[in-house]
Amino acid sequence: MKELKEMVKKNNIKDKLLINFNKALKDEEFKSFVDLLGLSYEELSKYTSILEESKCEYVNCKNCKSLLECKNKVDGYCYLPDVKNNSLSFCYKKCRFKKEIDEKNKYLENVYTYDIPEDIRKADLKEIYKSDKNRFEVIKYIGTFMKEYQKGNIQKGLYLHGNFGCGKTYLISAMLNELAKKNIKSTIIFWPEYLRMLKSTFNETDAFKINFEKVKSSPILLIDDIGAENVTPWGRDEILCSILQYRMEEHLPTFFTSNLTITELEHHLSSSKEGASDVKARRIIERVKQLTTDLEMISKNLRN
Repeated sequence: MKELKEMVKKNNIKDKLLINFNKALKDEEFKSFVDLLGLSYEELSKYTSILEESKCEYVNCKNCKSLLECKNKVDGYCYLPDVKNNSLSFCYKKCRFKKEIDEKNKYLENVYTYDIPEDIRKADLKEIYKSDKNRFEVIKYIGTFMKEYQKGNIQKGLYLHGNFGCGKTYLISAMLNELAKKNIKSTIIFWPEYLRMLKSTFNETDAFKINFEKVKSSPILLIDDIGAENVTPWGRDEILCSILQYRMEEHLPTFFTSNLTITELEHHLSSSKEGASDVKARRIIERVKQLTTDLEMISKNLRN
């Protein structure tokens, strides 16, 4: 008797599912959509509400003119059914516009960044501000560096200092993105935050080693905003000095941006809560000078 009741209950559920599915079939777009799946209506009736949602996303996608017009729940994706071995499942699939954008930005995978804003990560040489003559020397240097580096010639990086917001980081990042299009890998790190991250992973041996080695041995490195960090003997002597020593020995191009001149940076590095250390600061500065050409850029604040 119990088995009979269960059977009746299942049949009732199945009937209700088919009734709801048949109602949905009155929509011609829905009917055309599910007929493409090649499964029986009985099987598809288990998924009526999901299929209706999927059909709406499919129609949205079909009529869409750009990613900015996306009406789906997840921008750039369509929630679609997938049939494998006569079994139905659902997954998000990229639309054609999302695929185009991802392909266009694929070069960005060649630039590892840490705590860098979106506009810097996507910096473009075509968008750089060229009207200010105070930027010409830096722009000229960047052009020469790219040309010579691609020829395989060993190049010094830049110690680029200047006023706040004048576009120092953007210029060098734009150059690295241009090189990334040639499959040349590089790294950009915001120095104060990078040190904090390393310190937080100090007891996690693998994480610390990966994050440290990635930066130390990067083919091209930009240390952004050096001089803005709180100086500690550990950050200065164990981290910065080790990175610069390795890169100097391996002839790896290294770039710096700072609001401080090299002289001011030396003074900054000599002071910490543990006391002054002129000798250790001078040791760092000597490595910076070995690795870079010192340029100043004073220009209008582009962030205002």
